[in-house]
Amino acid sequence: MEILLTRGDIAQQDAEAIVNAANNQLWMGAGVAGAIKRAGGREIEEEAVAKGPIPIGEAAVTGAGRLKARYVIHAAVMGRDLRTDADKIRQATQNSLRRADELALKSIAFPALGTGVGGFSLEECARIMLDIVQGHSASGTSLERVVFVLYDQPAYQAFETVWQASRGTGTG
Repeated sequence: MEILLTRGDIAQQDAEAIVNAANNQLWMGAGVAGAIKRAGGREIEEEAVAKGPIPIGEAAVTGAGRLKARYVIHAAVMGRDLRTDADKIRQATQNSLRRADELALKSIAFPALGTGVGGFSLEECARIMLDIVQGHSASGTSLERVVFVLYDQPAYQAFETVWQASRGTGTG
């Protein structure tokens, strides 16, 4: 499985599924969710809310409206308090990958879960998510490509540093 890092807007990604950093009610407000709703249409949120609430750490699948993607996987990394932690990010990442395998998808795009509204550390998020994806890759999966779509340079740099270190190719 290929793991890629890129800067950009997740709503514009050409992957079979994109992951939304969601709350467990599945309403789509600001940040990643807002960008997905603006680009893909209100019907994504309407379908998501009809499936909620879900347990924090779970993931629900909806259509993708006008997006290039076929699906949006809503990863519930926080509740109404809009706070998250390492365990919630770990579970939400694992469950997003499970939903992708259930749909036999070949590609998925993730944001840095919980680092925007949730306020979680970029470096710690990168360590958790990259570790989960690498472990999932080793366990047999339909996925051929996982892309981490990082909105700004600090997020990209945090993931790049952790990724290089995990592969033993770090510069420091």
